[in-house]
Amino acid sequence: MRAPDPAPRRPGGTRILIADDQEDVRIGFRLILDSQPDMTVVAEAADGRSALEQARHLRPDVVLTDIRMPRLDGLEVTRLLAAETRVIVVTTFDLDEYVHAALRDGACGFLLKRSGPALLVEAVRAAMAGDALISPQITVRLLRHLRVPPAPARPPGEPLTDRELEIARLVARGGTNADIAAELTISVGTVKTHIANVQRKTGAANRVGIAAWAWGAGHMEHG
Repeated sequence: MRAPDPAPRRPGGTRILIADDQEDVRIGFRLILDSQPDMTVVAEAADGRSALEQARHLRPDVVLTDIRMPRLDGLEVTRLLAAETRVIVVTTFDLDEYVHAALRDGACGFLLKRSGPALLVEAVRAAMAGDALISPQITVRLLRHLRVPPAPARPPGEPLTDRELEIARLVARGGTNADIAAELTISVGTVKTHIANVQRKTGAANRVGIAAWAWGAGHMEHG
């Protein structure tokens, strides 16, 4: 049975936990996020172990985590929490090994701290909408060079349709559901259905996984 939320919340608001070993960073993020009418920071953690314990106790909607932290690093926090809640990595370091590990372990966003407050807020909203946001500074480099394991075997007779492949390519180029719907003149609901089918057929955990699959499988060289 899920425990009741022990922290106060705004009605309908997104509850956020911030994990970073730098107090000034936590304060800055809290000021940005608490200023949004639909967001509330419910806890802060200065190390990875505390982040993990508080996340499992408070059950926030979104966890923002740095990578380099004492006791437990952000990559391990991501691996342990991604199946339970939405995790966004926010860090100074955009090393490929960090980006790849975070996304493969289920992070639904990867931001550089220098990206600015607007992108931080957008990333939280994207995560809540089932999307994933990566800092524009690293998106193209990341996806062009991402190496993913071979896609799992698809069930017989279930290859991607032409429309599903088209949508996978648009996801890989960073399109949101609304962007894709406008470009293809279809409804957002239809886009979501196609994306769900693409995830099922490719084994991708989220939109970032779809993008990684599209680039890694060579589909971005065409169309």
